Amino acid sequence: MHGLRLDKAIALIAEIGTRSRASHLIESNSVLLNGKSVKPSVLVKEHDLIEVTLPAPVPTDLQPYDYKLDVLFEDEDLIVINKPSGLVVHPAAGHAQDTLVNALLAHTDDLSMKFGEERPGIVHRLDKETSGVLVIAKNDKSHEALTSQFKERSTHRIYYAVCLGTAKNLRGDITSFLARHPTDRKRYASVLGTDRKPLQDKENPPSIGKWALTHYEVLSRKSGLSYLKLKLETGRTHQIRVHLSESGLPIAGDLLYGADKKIKTVEARGTQEEIRALPRFLLHAAELAFTHPRTQERMSFAKDWPEDIQVLLKKWGLR
Repeated sequence: MHGLRLDKAIALIAEIGTRSRASHLIESNSVLLNGKSVKPSVLVKEHDLIEVTLPAPVPTDLQPYDYKLDVLFEDEDLIVINKPSGLVVHPAAGHAQDTLVNALLAHTDDLSMKFGEERPGIVHRLDKETSGVLVIAKNDKSHEALTSQFKERSTHRIYYAVCLGTAKNLRGDITSFLARHPTDRKRYASVLGTDRKPLQDKENPPSIGKWALTHYEVLSRKSGLSYLKLKLETGRTHQIRVHLSESGLPIAGDLLYGADKKIKTVEARGTQEEIRALPRFLLHAAELAFTHPRTQERMSFAKDWPEDIQVLLKKWGLR
């Protein structure tokens, strides 16, 4: 351990196993170096005394949920699923025991639990109404490796969206800093400058907000609807929904971000009614690629829209 960072050193302890776990212990003052709390980056010297207090197992109220998952791939390290619209990823208000996490607990005993994790295995998330490809870690090392890939933006993510309104440009980038909406805590919004326009200078960030970049390509436009392919450079909460809504192209069915106010731009009255009747908004995570944490193989997964949405896309002339 001599010469290693403290977090790397204690990650070698079998019961800890990963740097993320080690950092969590250090930052929660469960690790003392020569009797003192220090930072994870401190280098360990010869004859240093390291004291580690492992937390007691935290009882969890999570219960298995008997729900058939659409598994695209599974091995000892991870699971890739096609998440349906309507399934919440992890427990939250109003959804305590009927989430993807609960379904995973029924599906497998091997999930990344850390030290009493309420979101076991969850590396990234999709909103309740968003369908598509999602990867889940089955152990801590996979969890750490996959999380790093999302953080370092080495994953590949493609989404499709049906938007209300006619897109002017066939392709482009949308950039801003995203933060909680100043008056509606359920929503997110771009941080605005004194000119009331979104701040976009990545080198001069505001005091709040996280940098977000969305690439888009218009695949088709018809009768007041636009069908878009989107590539995420960053993965902020509600990123695509905010960027499209603020660009005047709210996602069909996305009432939280103003779709109800734009529905009349759709020319056909029947199409308007079909959109109003949707139990979801029309955003789909179609492609996901990442490097397998253990084998280092590049893995790619693709899944089309659910069949009922495919029927509507063809009926509306978007595909």
